Amino acid sequence: MRYFVDVGSRTYQVDLGPDGTRVDGELIEADLAHVENTDVRHLLIDGQSHRLVARREKDGTWEMHLRGRRVRARAVDERTKAIEEMTGAGAGPVGPRPVTAPMPGLIVKVEVAEGEQVEEGQGMVIVEAMKMENELRAEGPAIVKTIHVTAGDTVAKDDVLIDLAPVHDPADPEAE
Repeated sequence: MRYFVDVGSRTYQVDLGPDGTRVDGELIEADLAHVENTDVRHLLIDGQSHRLVARREKDGTWEMHLRGRRVRARAVDERTKAIEEMTGAGAGPVGPRPVTAPMPGLIVKVEVAEGEQVEEGQGMVIVEAMKMENELRAEGPAIVKTIHVTAGDTVAKDDVLIDLAPVHDPADPEAE
């Protein structure tokens, strides 16, 4: 079975077959085990074990937490991808997603300012939850549009912390 997995601005082709798992044509040793009644999975890749927390969102994407990083991904099979390409469906809204609280917590530090351009992987805000600090990072290049929190604020799960706007190329005539 072939899947297309979008992570950030990159699409990976994942083939699951009798000879194993291939990612972009490269054979890897992979196994995924789900811990019953939880969002926790144990991911084994090329002999290395990883704890992965994965939750399917209402829009069909997956929000995952792996080694302290939050990652959003969307996976579709090749039939669904072909249908979406023919009909234009599945494109969804254009632009960066707002930064939201992955769980209830306390804002420890806001690391960006409104109007600032951020790059993929750049720290934006630190949230403390269950006595652990979690740095939420930019999923891709963006402009910080609105910051809704300050250090010391308490937030609920899924609260919008920061709104982002796309970075427009001044040479692009389609840019707003």
